[in-house]
Amino acid sequence: MNIILLSGGSGKRLWPLSNDVRSKQFLKVFKTESGDRESMVQRVYRQIRTVDPEAKVTIATSREQAPSIYEHLGENVGISVEPCRRDTFPAIALASAYLADARGVKRDEAVVVCPVDPYVDEAYFHGLRSLAGQAAKGEARLVLMGIEPDGPSEKYGYIIPENGGQVSRVLAFQEKPDKKTAEEYIRQGALWNGGVFAYRLGYVLDRAHELMDFKDYEDLLGKYETLPSISFDYAVVEHEDQIQVMRFLGQWKDLGTWNALTESMEENCVGDAVMDERCGNVHIINELGIPVLAMGLKDVVICASPDGILVSDKEQASAIKPYVDRIREKRQGGF
Repeated sequence: MNIILLSGGSGKRLWPLSNDVRSKQFLKVFKTESGDRESMVQRVYRQIRTVDPEAKVTIATSREQAPSIYEHLGENVGISVEPCRRDTFPAIALASAYLADARGVKRDEAVVVCPVDPYVDEAYFHGLRSLAGQAAKGEARLVLMGIEPDGPSEKYGYIIPENGGQVSRVLAFQEKPDKKTAEEYIRQGALWNGGVFAYRLGYVLDRAHELMDFKDYEDLLGKYETLPSISFDYAVVEHEDQIQVMRFLGQWKDLGTWNALTESMEENCVGDAVMDERCGNVHIINELGIPVLAMGLKDVVICASPDGILVSDKEQASAIKPYVDRIREKRQGGF
């Protein structure tokens, strides 16, 4: 199985732990069976190797995050390094060219693309193998993994399938809706779009050559800073009518918010922290060399790092991004 793991972004919704260099996938907040801590990227990589020890794994990441990838996964992991950020289509095109030219993957082989930071069990990676197998058949140019919704959500885009089968043709995509609209999508049998898809390598290489002028991987790498920033959805998916979706019924969580992340933590306190018995549904992550004490709080996340201190109601923490932008603007301005 050929897998491209997309590792990028500054993780503003998990400030102050996450920043341009250390994004959320590098946060060591999960305990292993041995009692050690591991990051999201370590957890996903370990799960892939458990399901498919021979999988060819390539991490598509920025130059700033490459040292962290090596630190967490070792020097032998395959990395497609973006010289600068240019959104998901150039990143996937570069990683696909890397697979073809640097790793010898053939044009008719299937490639699976997925985020590096989902919180999933091993069934998910068996699902990725099935997704790759479906893409290899060539019945569609793209095969998406559709996540079975556990309720109406405004956080995800929706995939509308033609029928309720395990594999179905895709009729339409819907952007992130309000709750009422999401309920209607679910009545129609819609699935969450988790950003996971598969294709034959030659398909994306051909699309890349149609939209960008380059010869091979090294040439594309050299021209990368001149490429326009465009998402894979806008560049490819919206112009493709031969798309299938495969249903996934297992565990899947997007840990992009403090609320979702703390729900998946085994401990309420990480670092030097104490809370009294009146606290309920409180999580503390402390990276500072001074203690944190919480008393009488409910439904709160407290995070202290060298970048700042967050104290927030868990539900409200999902609206953090504009405030993080304001903090960064002030710091850059010297305030």
